[in-house]
Amino acid sequence: MKFAITGGDGAVGHHVVALARRAGHETVVISRRMGVDLMRADGLTERIAGADAVIDLASPTTLSTRKIVAFFTSSARNLATAEQRAGVGHHVALSIIGATEYPSGYYAGKAAQEEIVTTSRTPWSMLRTTQFHEFAQQTVNRGTIAGFHISPKMRAQPLAAADVAVELLLIAEGAPRGLEPDLAGPREEYMPDMVHRYARAVGKRNPLLSVSMPGVAGRAMRDGSLLAAPATRTTTQTFAEWLSSLQEWKGL
Repeated sequence: MKFAITGGDGAVGHHVVALARRAGHETVVISRRMGVDLMRADGLTERIAGADAVIDLASPTTLSTRKIVAFFTSSARNLATAEQRAGVGHHVALSIIGATEYPSGYYAGKAAQEEIVTTSRTPWSMLRTTQFHEFAQQTVNRGTIAGFHISPKMRAQPLAAADVAVELLLIAEGAPRGLEPDLAGPREEYMPDMVHRYARAVGKRNPLLSVSMPGVAGRAMRDGSLLAAPATRTTTQTFAEWLSSLQEWKGL
């Protein structure tokens, strides 16, 4: 099969690309680094032509709600248009648990994306998950502000991006199925603690500042509303196990 993967060089995307290639599939990576801007759509139809499915994993790096919503709105619309022109029969989207219930910040962008995907003429599948273990890594890699690592105050139920990639590839290999059962990590964690532990593991000793995020999503982060429902499917790798495997792989 042939898969076009937006954000194919990102946290989840690079795992999907690797898994797909190992399974013998043809992959087309779509990102700004590869010369395609989803906000403009120039050349997008040509890039996805012949694909059995588009796996949309693109994500903005900005923290601005306005820019986040603009990105997901424009990219989803441009992909929907390109898929119709190219005759793609399956759109696979990755979203986040709580996006439609608490639409502010990043969640507002995902809510906008969901609305476009689910009303598009392209048959679709969508997987909603909780946050990734890699969120702690991304937070530390963004650097510091006034010498502090900054983390949102958040109760989370994280899972590994690699586990999400496995699910997404299985979905893409099949027929469109609409909304998939949610997927979450095995246990609750506190995001500032995750960031602190990752920073210490990679030798960064900067102090940590935990902040309350604004809006309904920020409140939901703090009160546990974004944790998975009791019957939600879960993966098995804990944050501690993920961090240990990362340290072994990097020789830390």
